[in-house]
Amino acid sequence: MLYVLLAATCSVLVAVLLKLARRHEIDVAQAVGWNYLAASVLCWFLLQPSLSSLQQPGAPWPSLLGLAVVLPTLFLVLAASVRRAGIVLTDIAQRLSLLLSLLAAFLLFGETASLLKLAGLGLGLLAVLGIVWRPQRSAASEGGAAWPLLLTVWAGFALVDVMLKHIAAAGTPFAASLQVSFALAFVGMASWLLIRAVRGQKTGQGRLTLRNGAAGLLLGTLNFGNILFYVQAHRALASQPAVVFASMNIGVVVLGTLVGVLAFGERLSRLNRVAIGLAILAIGLIALARA
Repeated sequence: MLYVLLAATCSVLVAVLLKLARRHEIDVAQAVGWNYLAASVLCWFLLQPSLSSLQQPGAPWPSLLGLAVVLPTLFLVLAASVRRAGIVLTDIAQRLSLLLSLLAAFLLFGETASLLKLAGLGLGLLAVLGIVWRPQRSAASEGGAAWPLLLTVWAGFALVDVMLKHIAAAGTPFAASLQVSFALAFVGMASWLLIRAVRGQKTGQGRLTLRNGAAGLLLGTLNFGNILFYVQAHRALASQPAVVFASMNIGVVVLGTLVGVLAFGERLSRLNRVAIGLAILAIGLIALARA
């Protein structure tokens, strides 16, 4: 379970870094761009992906290109959500994306619906309502409704999961899909950041700095660490995937709640607290159904 704890810790630390970005004058867009360079290099050296499957006819390039666009865009939305809604509600929205992934599994991948899965789905949807209901009351809010950001995080991570499932169904190894997606995401973000920097030369806006680069490399290390430790957890507990799934998701919800409330003073309404309980119960039911 050490790998699960490390994966959950990396996930929450990503949110913490995004939360602290404005306080330390870090340009989130630059950090996200450099993040994909770090993740791509770490993926290449630690997972050693074979890219031969991508040279075969029928390689899922549309989904891979889609990931390269969705991943950095979603990261920027995640940062905005952490800033407005707080770490607690954003982490829960991210973890509850499994509900939409489950719906997609029913509709697109032929997974069988069971009573436990449907019960978990129902409770999870109630939890989603609980976290988006007037989230601007959070101490982290900086004005404006945060619920569109939370819903985008919720739907966005589910979309990423669906694309990864489609890529896997095409026979592309997980490590190869990560490598290509990270590399393309970095190229796309770097191009945009360079254009932005050139356009902002007169005003100094968008200027590339070492501070932003260092923050991005740290963000990428944590981002990839989350993935690597989660994969290692599944390898270590190969016969208990449901335990890893539940432990990881519930661990992030609990740890994110503790960090958000204790370290950043985020306030939760009674409805938010009920939603956290429902989210944990929903994750547990879905994991039990898949055991």
